[in-house]
Amino acid sequence: MSSPSTIVGVDLGGTKIYAVAVVDGEVVATAKRSTPRVGGPAAVLERVADTIDKLGVAGAVRRIGVGGPGPSIAGSSLLGPAANLPGWDRPVDIAGALRRRFADAEVRVDNDVNAAARAEWLHGAGAGADDLLAVFVGTGVGGGVVLDGRVRRGAAGLAGEIGHLVVVPDGEPCGCGGRGHLEAYAGRAGIERIARRRHAEGEATALVELAGDGRMKSSVIAAAVADGDAMAVELVDRAADVVGQAVASVALVVDVALVAVGGGLAERFGEPFLRRIEAAAATALPWPSPVRVVPTVLGDVAGGLGAALLFDEERS
Repeated sequence: MSSPSTIVGVDLGGTKIYAVAVVDGEVVATAKRSTPRVGGPAAVLERVADTIDKLGVAGAVRRIGVGGPGPSIAGSSLLGPAANLPGWDRPVDIAGALRRRFADAEVRVDNDVNAAARAEWLHGAGAGADDLLAVFVGTGVGGGVVLDGRVRRGAAGLAGEIGHLVVVPDGEPCGCGGRGHLEAYAGRAGIERIARRRHAEGEATALVELAGDGRMKSSVIAAAVADGDAMAVELVDRAADVVGQAVASVALVVDVALVAVGGGLAERFGEPFLRRIEAAAATALPWPSPVRVVPTVLGDVAGGLGAALLFDEERS
């Protein structure tokens, strides 16, 4: 991996940091570490640098792409604010921090879901398509939009932030501080928040019993659904329905027909979840729906690969 064509891509998430080494569009090495929960941006970026070191790239690291959970404007190395990262309550200069460890590196930054959408478009579910909406349903809900063969960021880096579309006016609280957003109903954290509140109000559910005091992982939600727990079934069905509603809203604005859906929660529930999303989108649209919902295919490497592909100037 000493070739000058080696590019490092980093998917910076609230739970883990996943780095990849990419040569000629192919992932040749991966490394993963947990995201620190204390110490603020300095600690997080030090861990990012440590994860890059774990890749074992021979020689100097010269190109680093980073995708992270927050707005990023094209041409800027600032990322944030990012509610899912500790102390990241303002835009942070990613390039400045990483150059203290990798002095010769060129650093490019993007929103993490834009990065994953770029990878899915070029090498995954959207390969060969001019337009793609990529939606990731995990702890939160994110999205990226490709139109006319170009990943769109928008004026403030917010294009594709489908998770913060309002699906229920004045509804459930969202982690961003708003109310009624898609993420509050379809993200794993939003489902947990609703389930724990309803349980505290006296409604029985296996969701809380299985999770205990720990995080209500997607595996816990799936187990409760498999057991026929009424609340779990209701919350997962509603999650698919509101994702479909949001997909229809995007389709009405930009007329995209191909939608790739991934993320931990969506992958856990698989094809039935995707078909329910597709049906909900068709119901919400005022004409026969051209929207086709397919699974993402790249899995964990999508974010890091898409961040590395920021250096593919012709396509990104």
